[in-house]
Amino acid sequence: MTTFSPEILSSLEGQGIELPSWAFGNSGTRFRVWTTEGTPRDPFEKIADAAQVNKYTALAPSVALHIPWDKVDDYAALRTYAEDLGVALGTINSNTFQDEDYKFGALTHHDTRIRQKAIDHHIECIDIMDATGSRDLKIWLAEGSNYPGQMDMRGRQDRLQDSLQQIYARLGDEQRLVLEYKFFEPSFYHTDVPDWGTSYAQVASLGDKAMVCLDTGHHAPGTNIEFIVMQLLRLGKLGSFDFNSRFYADDDLIVGAADPFQLFRIVFEVIRGGGLNNPDVAFMLDQCHNVEDKIPGQIRSVLNVQEMTARALLVDRAALDAAQQANDVLAANAVFMDAFYTDVRPALAEWRESRGLPADPMAAYAASGYQQQIAADRVGGTQAGWGA
Repeated sequence: MTTFSPEILSSLEGQGIELPSWAFGNSGTRFRVWTTEGTPRDPFEKIADAAQVNKYTALAPSVALHIPWDKVDDYAALRTYAEDLGVALGTINSNTFQDEDYKFGALTHHDTRIRQKAIDHHIECIDIMDATGSRDLKIWLAEGSNYPGQMDMRGRQDRLQDSLQQIYARLGDEQRLVLEYKFFEPSFYHTDVPDWGTSYAQVASLGDKAMVCLDTGHHAPGTNIEFIVMQLLRLGKLGSFDFNSRFYADDDLIVGAADPFQLFRIVFEVIRGGGLNNPDVAFMLDQCHNVEDKIPGQIRSVLNVQEMTARALLVDRAALDAAQQANDVLAANAVFMDAFYTDVRPALAEWRESRGLPADPMAAYAASGYQQQIAADRVGGTQAGWGA
């Protein structure tokens, strides 16, 4: 069985992966949102479910909120509730893609009233951050156009920069803005923040407290995502990850499900660039469990990240460096593949048990009865879901 060095175990013990509150609500395809028994009805129940993931894995110490989906009257009370369950409130995600006013844009809109409304929403999110103790404001914009000539693309970039400047000015000393990008969707001709370069250009103009968020599912097919990871780490602008998977055009599947080797390569570059357990680089899941149960889906996801991290930490860096310096193509590749093909699961199970955690978190959760309990207790009310 593979054994881990004390240095590797220390790195694994320090790993934390933030969970998205919306992963615990109902979600689905563009055709239907499926309901499930025991689905949370409010942010408090979402956090209770998220705490279960951390209970069995010790990998999920914080929960990201989405505003307005997770609005409450008393954020200090929500913060206390989370802390009592052993988790913190993390990233605050804004939402400017569901209001009727934002049909043709929000932070990029040419209508001053609509753009100010979107700016004010982000100011409200920062107010919430003050109450929750959150550090990061994450912005994803579903903005763009469907047809050539429909929009003034340059004008929209100018307005986006002006909007972001106003939001950035409101940040506290310890707070950050992270700007996500997406190749396409919902617009088909152009997207206002379609790639890492556009996000980087926008945040670089803001200042040191503005960073890029990289969603692993938001790229064209065949994109070398680990190259982007390397470059953003090199530039000091990789603020956070949204980990997920996709097979075709959509994303938000369990991380590592589509291409475990890609996840391995990404994590290797994170380690190579000093991003692992670096407080400036936040690991987060961004997933919507369409057909699988929510809590086990999140447990599976964080375990996938942990497993690929363990494999990436096993890369023999000295041998790799030597092969690269000698231009020994096959030897360098073999070092990579040897680490990737190493089965670390037995060693991870043994290590978990040594820390008082279940060797198999998935089985332990299934046997806990929690799923059956919430199915019985959460009858009535309105289930939380995508968009609510």
